[in-house]
This record gives sequence, structure tokens and C-alpha cells, in this order.
Amino acid sequence: MNDTKKTGRLLIAGTGSGCGKTSIVCGLLRAYQKRGLALAACKCGPDYIDPLFHEKVLGIPSENLDLFFHEPGMQKQLLERHSRGADLVVAEGVMGYYDGMSLESPKGSTSEIASVLQMPVALVVSCRGMGHSVLALLKGYLEYETAGQIRAVILNGITGRTYEKLAPVLEQWLRENGHAVRLAGYLPKMADAELKSRHLGLILPEEVEALQEKLDLLAEQAEETLDLELLLQIAEEAPDLETGEQEAGEEEGTEKPKLRIAAAKDEAFCFYYKDNLELLRELGCEIVPFSPLHDAVLPDGIDGLILAGGYPELYAKELSENVSMRESVLQSLKGGLPCHAECGGFLYLKEELEGEDGMMYPMTGFLKGRGYRTHTLGRFGYLTLEPKEELLFLKRGETIRGHEFHYWDCTENGDRCLAVKPDGQRSWECMEEKQQVFAGFAHISYDSNPAFAKRFVGCCLERREKGNAGDDMGK
Repeated sequence: MNDTKKTGRLLIAGTGSGCGKTSIVCGLLRAYQKRGLALAACKCGPDYIDPLFHEKVLGIPSENLDLFFHEPGMQKQLLERHSRGADLVVAEGVMGYYDGMSLESPKGSTSEIASVLQMPVALVVSCRGMGHSVLALLKGYLEYETAGQIRAVILNGITGRTYEKLAPVLEQWLRENGHAVRLAGYLPKMADAELKSRHLGLILPEEVEALQEKLDLLAEQAEETLDLELLLQIAEEAPDLETGEQEAGEEEGTEKPKLRIAAAKDEAFCFYYKDNLELLRELGCEIVPFSPLHDAVLPDGIDGLILAGGYPELYAKELSENVSMRESVLQSLKGGLPCHAECGGFLYLKEELEGEDGMMYPMTGFLKGRGYRTHTLGRFGYLTLEPKEELLFLKRGETIRGHEFHYWDCTENGDRCLAVKPDGQRSWECMEEKQQVFAGFAHISYDSNPAFAKRFVGCCLERREKGNAGDDMGK
């Protein structure tokens, strides 16, 4: 690794969800990894699951690129920090290339992220059920935004024989129409390397049987049928990022407390934004992972608690049967332990949760209500939280940004904030605050209002100074 080396940037976008972006990104990462390149990975948008697959390939967290959560300048700084020392950063797009926050414009889309971050794009085209029509599809994508970042095309789900016939036709059409876009190969259908899906997208990496073997198969196929040299050349053509002088995060020299924040991390709770945890670390916190599924009690000597989202409904029975952990969490929160819980973590704090099997299971019971299954996305997408009153971590007149995406709902969702959609045309009450606990379905970005994280840390510090850390009940 060479910290002075210029980092190449490549964004793998797609014509739509399910076109194979994640498989191709994972295959490329593993292939370049085997070549000895120092790598970093990113995901456009607020998705949690795809970055977990990136992490399984590289062994380091992936970064979310999001222009709703981050102003362009901050996003550039965060990307520069994340990719520092890497030879290549590979980003994965979200949905279709031009799909953004609304149907009216591509704002917030992969195309906007590519433009702001000056990332060359390889567009993945799913060829399922198509032949010559691929040309018409490409014409639309390339000519909708003529000054765009698309530099290469990857065909997915196509046989080698079909590619041999179609590739010359596509290349001729690209030349004749003046597009500086190259074909970068194809990937065939690979049933033995398929990454399956469920209601929130792909299943979790831990649930994929023989995942590492599948990643190796994808890498071998990428070496055989993708033009890795061309993609690397395109990535290296990305200009230097203009990030400004000040980096994101706390100013140097600021005295920081030494705090221990327990963070739920296991099969049931695993949806974290890397930047949220990084900000807490910058504020002086040590992140202490623990498992509500497998550990008996909360870690010793903690000053705060984060309960992330995930799939608690898949493990409702096991979570319920871990009575000692439920009691440890309940008594610690009753004792004043500061906590931020979102989505699945919010449901864990409720009295009951409906499992995937339709049965109701006891949870911690710190908050009233029960979580239950629905069959639709009742509240979906980006939102801005506006507190209706002065709250512990969020003050009246402030906002913080986040998103919701869940098929489970709750009988009591709280009313301390108003969640407002980006277009302002829809809003709803949400979020609970009880003692020093802030909880709700919204996944929030601390970077969109760092004061939220600072107040959370401040509450943890105040508790530590009062001598309460480490004496939580239930241990």
C-alpha cells in the first residue's frame, strides 16, 4: 500500500435493481484483491446489506455514498478518507442509474453521485429476455445525460456465444454514434454463485452457504470474461478529488472523553453506517460489539448503547429465549444508560415481536407496544426528522436526516418527531424518547447533524462522571 499513490475510482451502476451489480462488484473486488491491489468499497444510497457483502470480500467496512445525508463537500471528504491508501475504490450503484429520491428527477441518484464525485461508470445491463434491444436500451442511457460519467458497459446474464455475436454490433453502434464508451465484457448466468434475496434485498452474507467459494467463482469468471485491465484503466482516469482543506470530523486538539459504547452486532442486528461509528470514535468512543442473541448480558463498563437495525424478526424466538440479555438491557436502560435504537433495535425494546413464524415473542419491554408483520412498505425512503419539542439528543428547530425501509410495523411508533419526505408532501409522527433512550424506525445519519451524536456522547460522559458506568443491573 502506498499512501502517496493516486487512488483510482470506479462506479458499477446498473439499468435497474436486480441486474447483477452486487455480484459483479464482489467478483471484481475479489479478482483485484487476488492481484494484490489495495482496495476500498462503497455503496450508493442508504442500503446496509450490499456493503456487508463488500466487507466479506475485503475484510474492512464499506462506505455509503449518499447526497441526501451528506452535502457534496462532506461526501468528497468522507470518500477521500475512506479510500486513503487504496489503489482502487469500487462503488456499487443503487437501483437504476437515474433513479433518485423522486420520480420527477434523478436528484440523489447514482448518476448524480457519479457526477459530484467524478467517478467513471461501468453500466451493467441485464440481458435477460433481450437481444438486439440492448442497443435501444443503451441509446436511452447514454443519450439521456450526454455529459454523464458512463465509460464502459458490462453485459450480464448472457452466454459467451451470444456475446461474441452481439459485441461487434454494439461496438460498431457506439463508434458510429460518437460514444466514448467501451464494452468491458460480460458475465454469464451463474447458478452456483447466486446471491439470493428477501424482502429487504439480498439475504445477509452469514446466511449464504459457502459464500467465500461463491466469491471465488465470481472472481474467476470476472478474470475470464470481464476486461479487468480496461476497467482499471478507466478507474485511473478519474481526476483528483477537490475536497477542500478541512476534513470531516472533529478538529485536532479537541480533548475527547474515553467512553465505551456497546453496539449490538450479530445475525439479528447488523445495519450500521460506517460513518456513524467513525463519528462516535472521533468523539472519543470505543465501540464494543456484543450479541443480543448469544451473549448472556451487556458488556462490562459501558457508558452507552446502540441497538441497530437488522432482522430481529427472523430470530425473535432466540432473542426471547435469551432472558438474561433481555433483563440486562431492560435494567440498564431503567438505570439511565443512554441508548439510540433504530428499526430492528427499536422493535427489540418493545414488549412483544411477531416472528417470521407468526408467533408473538416477549422482548425487553422497555417501551410499550408490539411489533407485527405487514405485507407492504408502509413508510419507505428518505426522510427528515423534525422534533416537535426539545429532546435530549435533538433540539427544537434542528433536523436530522434518515430513511425508513421495513415490512414490520409497531402498535406504538412514538410522536416526538415529525418525519417529512424530501418533497414535503407527506409526513407522519414517529420516534420515542424515554429517559435517555431515543428510538424509532428511522435509520439516521449522524453526519447530517453531528450535534445529535455529540449530545449522545455528552449524556454518556455525564453518566460516566456520576460513577454509573459498569454498575448496570442484570449483570
